[in-house]
Amino acid sequence: MGFLDGLWRGRESAFDSGSAASNAIELTKRHGQVSLTKQGAATGHLRINLSWRMRTSDFGGSQRESLLRHPLKALKPPEVVGHSQSMVNVDLDLGCLYELQDGTKGVVQPLGGFLGDVNAAPYVKLSGDDRFGSGSGETMYVNLDHRENIKRLLVFAYIYDQTPAFDRTHAMVTLYPSSGPRIEIGLDERHPQARSCAVVMIENVKNEILVRREVKFVYGFQAELDRLYGWGLQWGRGFKTKADR
Repeated sequence: MGFLDGLWRGRESAFDSGSAASNAIELTKRHGQVSLTKQGAATGHLRINLSWRMRTSDFGGSQRESLLRHPLKALKPPEVVGHSQSMVNVDLDLGCLYELQDGTKGVVQPLGGFLGDVNAAPYVKLSGDDRFGSGSGETMYVNLDHRENIKRLLVFAYIYDQTPAFDRTHAMVTLYPSSGPRIEIGLDERHPQARSCAVVMIENVKNEILVRREVKFVYGFQAELDRLYGWGLQWGRGFKTKADR
């Protein structure tokens, strides 16, 4: 395989089988959906992880974008960027709007301590709240052994009480099914003032579990995501307790 072939690997159409090198499926605008049912992975616990790292305002675009425009940059050593006032500490939270087949609707999120339950409705549980983007990040579990009770789940990320800075972080949501390749959704689009992002929809369509990339940034919080996707919940101002923090 030639050098440029590796750079353009994202254009391959057979993405459902995942990358042989990384055992991962990347959901993109062009290839935005995958069926867990067809992958044989619609059972057991689906682990969803949000991780991020800080980056400075010096970065004008994603590394992949830069490499596509200037392939020879891959041959140069990485630029060392020191810590400065341009670094921003961002507290990204992971949440999920859920709708069950019996019409029950609600939210699982750190704000308000709505951590859910993995063995009873809503069959979604948040394991904790990571305020610093550590290697482990934040993790949520979905019990797909109860998939017949689930209608749709909208996984989202939001910035609770810091300066809007999605463009100052490199964030990734990764889904780990009980078998088969992991599924990655990068949040690299530039929306400096956005406070929330609808990342991925997990939907039960005629007993088939579909995972669909959304990556829609909004300038408000959960209520705006609710309106965008027609959940119809009532929202009030929430605060994190010390335990939630």
